[in-house]
Amino acid sequence: MRRIGIREEDKYVHERRVPITPVHAQRLIKKYDLQMDVLHSEKRAFSDKEFLKCGCNIVSDLTNNELIFGIKEVPIEKIAANKTYVIFSHVIKGQPHNMPMLQRFMDCNCNLIDYECIVDDNNKRLIFFGRYAGLAGMINSLWALGLRMKHLGISTPFEKLKQTHTYFSLEQAKEVVKQIGHDISQNGLPDELLPLTIGLTGYGNVSKGAQEILDLLPCIEISPKELLSLKDSKQISNKHVYKIVFYEKHIAKHKEGKDFDLQEFFTMPSHFESAFYPYIPTLSMLINCMYWDSHYDRLITKNILEDLYKKSDLRLQVIGDITCDPNGSIEATHMGTEIDNPIFVYHPLTRKPTFGHQGEGVVIMAVDILPSELPRDASAAFADALEPFMYDIAACDFTKDLNNLTLPLPIKKALILHKGKLTPNYAYIQSHLDKFNKI
Repeated sequence: MRRIGIREEDKYVHERRVPITPVHAQRLIKKYDLQMDVLHSEKRAFSDKEFLKCGCNIVSDLTNNELIFGIKEVPIEKIAANKTYVIFSHVIKGQPHNMPMLQRFMDCNCNLIDYECIVDDNNKRLIFFGRYAGLAGMINSLWALGLRMKHLGISTPFEKLKQTHTYFSLEQAKEVVKQIGHDISQNGLPDELLPLTIGLTGYGNVSKGAQEILDLLPCIEISPKELLSLKDSKQISNKHVYKIVFYEKHIAKHKEGKDFDLQEFFTMPSHFESAFYPYIPTLSMLINCMYWDSHYDRLITKNILEDLYKKSDLRLQVIGDITCDPNGSIEATHMGTEIDNPIFVYHPLTRKPTFGHQGEGVVIMAVDILPSELPRDASAAFADALEPFMYDIAACDFTKDLNNLTLPLPIKKALILHKGKLTPNYAYIQSHLDKFNKI
C-alpha cells in the first residue's frame, strides 16, 4: 500500500483548497488503514492541527510518497521521478503554458491522473469544483456590479456585498445576497438600471452554482426571445431581476440556415456561426459559464464591443467570465485575474484593460481559481466525490502494464501518462508537445 501524500498548493498565493479534508482523511485511515502524509502549510484552509487530530502525519516533504494528490498544476522544479500525481493538469487541450510541465512528468517517468477526465459512461464528470466556481463567480459579479454602479453615481443594494473570499462560509455570503433580495423586493431598483437583465450561458454545474446565488434575488426568468422584446414592454418591474439562460441553440446558428442540431454542433462546429450578437445590447450583466474551445465562434469579440460602444448601444456593465479562457469566448478576457485583484475595466476603443472598477468600458471579473474563494466548502464537496476512488488509486500497482492496471474505469480513462508515456486516449497531445519542443 502506498503512502498517500497531500501537497501544498503553490501555483497561487490564495489557493487554499485541498483534495481531501481532515474528516475524509480520518474515514479513509480507519477504513483502509492508509497512511496520510500532509505537507506542512501555513495557508491551507484546513490547518495542520486539524489534519493531525484526524490521524494524518504532517511532513516537511513528500520524498517517501509514491502517490501525491493535489489540486492545481505542479511547478516543474517540484516534480519528482517515479511518482503518481493526481491533479488538475490542464493539458488536454494542449495548453501551451503547461506543455513544459507535461514534458517534465514524462521525463521523470511519472503517472498522471487528471480529475477533469474522470467521467462516467455518459462522459459526465464525476469529480469537480464547477458548482463552487459558479457560486463564487456570481457573488463576485454582483459585488462588481455594486462597485461599478457606485462609481457611476448610482446607488444600489449590491453595495452591501463583498468579494466572496472575505466571507467565512458560503452560508454567510448567501445571507447577504438574501438581504439584498429583500431590499429589492421592498424598495426596488434605481431607474437607471432598469430592466436589470442577467444572462447566463450554459446549464451545467457552473451555471447551476451561479443560478443558485441569483435565485436568492427576486427573479423573473424569461427566454432569450422574450429578452429581445423586453425593452419595449410597458410592465418592466423595478422589484425584480430578469434572468435569462442561454443554451447552445441560442448562441449559434447553422451557416446554411438549417435547423439547429446539438449533436452536429458538437461534432462539426465549423458548420455553425455565432448568433449571440442581438442579445448583447439587451443585457446588463453576462455570466459566462459555458465550455469553449477554439473550434467554436466567440460569444463576444473585441470588434463587437467596439461596434456597440460606438453606437452607444452597450448597456452591458459587468461580464462575469467564470469560464475564463484568456482570449477565448470573451475575447476581452486577456488573462485570468487573481483573487486580490479580481476585476478590470476593458475599454472597447483603446482595447486596453485597467484593473479595478473605474474608467470607461465594461467591468470583467475573470478569477481563474474561483472555488478557492470558498475553500472549505469547495474542498468538502470535492472530497465527497473523490473519497470513493482513493483506495483503488492507492492500491494500484502502476508498475504493471497499462492493460493490467486494476483501476476503476473512470480513473483509468483519466490516466494521461503511464510510466512517463501518453496513454492511447491522450496520444493526440504529442503533437502539441512537439510544437513546444521545437520552440
